[in-house]
Amino acid sequence: MSDKEEVREASRAFYAALNSTFNKDATPMRDIWLHSPEVTAMRPNGGREVGWDSLWEAWQHVADVFSGGKVELTEQVIVTDGNFAYEIGLEIGTFYPGGETVEVAHRATNIYRRSAEGWKVVHHHTDKSDGAMVAFSHLET
Repeated sequence: MSDKEEVREASRAFYAALNSTFNKDATPMRDIWLHSPEVTAMRPNGGREVGWDSLWEAWQHVADVFSGGKVELTEQVIVTDGNFAYEIGLEIGTFYPGGETVEVAHRATNIYRRSAEGWKVVHHHTDKSDGAMVAFSHLET
């Protein structure tokens, strides 16, 4: 399997884990992220996390607050170079935080690093979006 195909598989695992998190189970996030103090995320509500411990806490909080939803990456472009790879695309989804229905469509960038266990996410970044602002406002309550 080529590096690009392996990263495509890692991306599928990331979005499966993300959808699991929106449906009350963040556990799969543990398998797809590199557990390092250097991993980062910049969320569509403008928030950011640095380090695995902070990220894991944030993913668990999302799982506690959201009551369903699904997101998918469209228009995917993957670039690989040695032990690093990135993908860009458009995340489109519907979420159900706090009993509301929220639609989102925003650009996303994911960065992966090859490890002994395969390609792992080291950074997830999405545009700030109105839909996400509504959805993630429930995290603050």
